[in-house]
Amino acid sequence: MEGQNRKDIYPGLEVGIILKKDQRSGNVTYGVVKNVLTSAAFHSRGIKVKLEDGQVGRVCEIVEE
Repeated sequence: MEGQNRKDIYPGLEVGIILKKDQRSGNVTYGVVKNVLTSAAFHSRGIKVKLEDGQVGRVCEIVEE
């Protein structure tokens, strides 16, 4: 799983996140990071971010350019 280290996540990065409501199904939502919400350097379930469209979730993958 990618997206566990805060140093790898920054505003403007395209990522796949798992929303709270999708944790059981594992449905991934894609978007561009607006804010990084997790203050810790590492999080085992993924760094929490807010996308530009306002959705909040934990990063499960980083979309490569």
